[in-house]
Amino acid sequence: MKTQKHFPKRYFMVMGTFLLALLLYVDRVCISVAKEPISGALDLSDKQMGWVLAAFSLGYALFQTPAGMLSDSLGPRKVLSAIVAIWSGFTALTGAAWNFSSLLVVRFLFGAGEAGAFPGMSRAIYSWIPLQERGIVTGINFSGSRLGAAFALPVVAWMIDDFGWRISFVILGGIGVLWAVVWFLLFRDKPEDHPGISKQEKEFILSTRQQQNTQAEIKKISLGHLLKSKNIWLAMGQYFCSNFTFFFALTWLFPHVKSEYGLNTLEAGFYTAIPLVFGAFGNWTSGALSDRIYKKGNWDKSRILPASIGFFLAALGLIGSIYMDSAVGAIAFLSIAIFGADMTLPPSWAFCVDIGKEHSGAVSGTMNMAGNIGAFLTALAFPYLQAWTESTTPFFVVGAILNIIAIALWYHMKPQQHFSTY
Repeated sequence: MKTQKHFPKRYFMVMGTFLLALLLYVDRVCISVAKEPISGALDLSDKQMGWVLAAFSLGYALFQTPAGMLSDSLGPRKVLSAIVAIWSGFTALTGAAWNFSSLLVVRFLFGAGEAGAFPGMSRAIYSWIPLQERGIVTGINFSGSRLGAAFALPVVAWMIDDFGWRISFVILGGIGVLWAVVWFLLFRDKPEDHPGISKQEKEFILSTRQQQNTQAEIKKISLGHLLKSKNIWLAMGQYFCSNFTFFFALTWLFPHVKSEYGLNTLEAGFYTAIPLVFGAFGNWTSGALSDRIYKKGNWDKSRILPASIGFFLAALGLIGSIYMDSAVGAIAFLSIAIFGADMTLPPSWAFCVDIGKEHSGAVSGTMNMAGNIGAFLTALAFPYLQAWTESTTPFFVVGAILNIIAIALWYHMKPQQHFSTY
């Protein structure tokens, strides 16, 4: 009993979702590190690799809302366990690809499998996390994804050098299956159903998490219901802009830095890990700032201000990187950009839980669908714009403009209004 008072059960749940986010991005970013050996083995051009990277984002985007609805109806225990096992299988199968078409299909299905991860986490957060802790918990979860990606860049580079790219994907798939088994055994969808939770903590969670508004609530929803909401359209728009910037760090930053500045694989891995570590700091900073403002009684400002600061920094970092002649200078400004882009995540996902409540999975999935259309376009825009203009500058200018547009969108968003009313 004393142990529970010092380390509440809900924080074990947060530890599990943090590790899931870390695994999510380890599996996701390894394709970028493996670009050269895969391209060599399968005889792929940069444009074909762009489509391979984009295929993941397309599968991920298309299945966001259905996966979120599944978490709302079946619960995040079953859904997260199943989808992690599924995407881990496709991670392993990446190592079996034999040509462009097979790799394209496997990466699309891998993206579809990963689609329910963050919507499932949002549904778990609604049930387990008090309203005043949502910002920092969301920040912790997303920092896991950034640290996972940062960790993966040098480590996966080493694995590929030692074991080859095919075996590396198989090893990563096995780790995912292990997480799925442990989550299913230990997690419960509601704190009321967990056998190990104390009475005091259960009562605290139930009394401080967001309460349902039965008058505004829609029991059965469809994508059509969701797309009638102005709040959801605004959330989708700003998240599209955020992902356009961030997914450059997961897809083209590694090969771009390696070729632009003549780095070897391990050097490029360490350099490109730095912006992702700054992304983790951005998540922690924004989550803590969001909760601090909320506790002072300003719900709207707790979401809008951290996101707006983040988008401004993202635009500043992208433009600054254009004028750098060295890898150190470019990485410094891109670290500012990714720090800023990741500052937008805790308020974005907390906003979805705010307006979605018991439909948080579907709402956050719909927002993330739009975000990953941005990621899909990033994977294609970088190689195609570079080919058309013979310069990387237009890509960074487009990203900066989108970040400024996102600030304007946030000032029309209303966190306190359920999606069915605004």
